[in-house]
Amino acid sequence: MSIRFDDQVAIVTGAGGGLGRSHALALAARGAKVVVNDLGGDVTGRGGSSEAAEAVVAEIIAAGGEAIAHGANVCDAEQVADMVKTTMDKWGRVDILINNAGVLRDKTFVKMEIEDFEFVVKVHLTGSVTCTKAVWEIMREQGYGRIVMTTSSSGLYGNFGQSNYGAAKMGLVGLMNTLCLEGAKYGIRVNSLAPMAATRMTEGLLPEEALKLSTPESVTAGLLTLCDKDAPNRTILCAGSGGFAKAVIYETDGIYLKPDEQTPENVRAGMETINDPTGQQEFVQGGQQSMKFIGKAAAALGVKI
Repeated sequence: MSIRFDDQVAIVTGAGGGLGRSHALALAARGAKVVVNDLGGDVTGRGGSSEAAEAVVAEIIAAGGEAIAHGANVCDAEQVADMVKTTMDKWGRVDILINNAGVLRDKTFVKMEIEDFEFVVKVHLTGSVTCTKAVWEIMREQGYGRIVMTTSSSGLYGNFGQSNYGAAKMGLVGLMNTLCLEGAKYGIRVNSLAPMAATRMTEGLLPEEALKLSTPESVTAGLLTLCDKDAPNRTILCAGSGGFAKAVIYETDGIYLKPDEQTPENVRAGMETINDPTGQQEFVQGGQQSMKFIGKAAAALGVKI
């Protein structure tokens, strides 16, 4: 079955170039009306220009699609509110939000200024919160919404010199984990994309031949599956160079220690069992962990819950 977005409206942040541009073009090519959002700053978040966003809009219109540009700073709630109002005034709904805007200010933690840490978190994490909050009630009222957070392997697994970026990107997974629960009964599905592509944010990080394999379009193929009507909910889709995989956070079964055994020495002694992946589970809400531990304790002590 073909994936189409006819009569749907999509907002793509950071869509003036790279992955955002690829996402916007692909959504438009499959029928969506697209808001191309881009502040137009450099990779560190400095400066600003509407040229990049307007150029993407021109591409979409030239191909027969519908699009408008908006230069809202995703960190500014008033500007984001204006972007959403402009969208609603023109098309009357918002079906898809792609939180893609981002910046880099890489340094080792010891050399990083706290301002650079806070700024990166503000753009990636708080910016995604601000945009999501601006469309959330609209999606609830219309009984439909698809939201994609852009996480990263730097957040999921770590990357030298990217403590700020990694913290922000893992924070987006936590945001997804809760919003997918709160939005489910309103027809809102929330997922995350962990992309790897040749963009200005990855220049100099990979060999030239590797970059040639890592097209934004290959990542966008995965993105489109996260925002269509049959999209999953609470999925971290990893994509790069034509490869696609799912990242999952598991919790091992672990051990139980009786009250008189609950010492750090016994926890250390039990590490082999704690680390054993046999019986590990993917939890979909925090209360499952609580019930696992309470259940172990109750069973060991003969307590009825």
